[in-house]
Amino acid sequence: MAEAIRIGDPAIEIRLRRSGRARRMVLRLAHAGAGPTLTLPPGVPIAKARAFLADHEAWLRGHMAARPAAATVGDGTVLPVGDRTLTIRAGAGRATIHRDGILTVPGPEASRALRVAAWLREEARRECVTAVDRHAAALGVRAGRISLRDPRSRWGSCTASGDLMFSWRLVMAPSAVLDYVVAHEVAHIAELNHSPRFWAVVRRLCPDFQASRDWLRRNGAALHVLDFGDRAA
Repeated sequence: MAEAIRIGDPAIEIRLRRSGRARRMVLRLAHAGAGPTLTLPPGVPIAKARAFLADHEAWLRGHMAARPAAATVGDGTVLPVGDRTLTIRAGAGRATIHRDGILTVPGPEASRALRVAAWLREEARRECVTAVDRHAAALGVRAGRISLRDPRSRWGSCTASGDLMFSWRLVMAPSAVLDYVVAHEVAHIAELNHSPRFWAVVRRLCPDFQASRDWLRRNGAALHVLDFGDRAA
C-alpha cells in the first residue's frame, strides 16, 4: 500500500511518492477525481514531509477548491477526438460502432463510460503507433515496446531501451498535439535528455512543436476532467 499523510480538518489525504531522482519535495495537485501527491527525495523522514505539507495546506486547499469538477461521460456526451467531435449514444447489440461522428455504445449505462474509454484507447494506440513508426523512420532509430496508459502527470515517457508510453487521453487532443508528444518521446530514443540537441531533434520532427506544448499547458487538464469511471493503469 502506498504511503500517505492526512492533514487538516476536514482531512486531505496526500499520497507520498519516493523518487531516487528527486532533489527536493514537490507537491502536485492531480486532475479532477484524483488526490494530491508529494514526491520525496531519498531519505526524507515523514516528519519533514508532514511539516512541509502543513506549510502548504492553505495553498493546497485553495487549488483543490478552484479545480473543475469531474464530468461524467454518458449518453449524449460530446467528446473531442483529434480534430473532430464524437457524440456518445446508447445502442443495442454487442459491438461499439463509430459512424458519422456518432459512437453507439451497447450495454448497461453503468458500463458505458468504460466501453467508451476502451474504444478511445484503441484509437489512441492506432494513432500513436502510426506516428511512432513515421518519426522513428525519419530519425533512423528503432522504438521498443509501445504502451498506452492513463497517468495523472505526464503525457508520455521513453526508457533507456526505447520503450515508449503514451497517455491514451491524447486522442482527445488536436491531432498535431498527439503528434508532438509522440515526436518528443521518439526524439528521446536519440537523445535521452532535454539538451539543446534534443530540442533540435524535436524541431526537426515537429517544426511547430511550441504551439502544441502551449496547447497542453492551457488545455491538458480538461482532458483529465472527463470521468470514464476508472483510471486505466
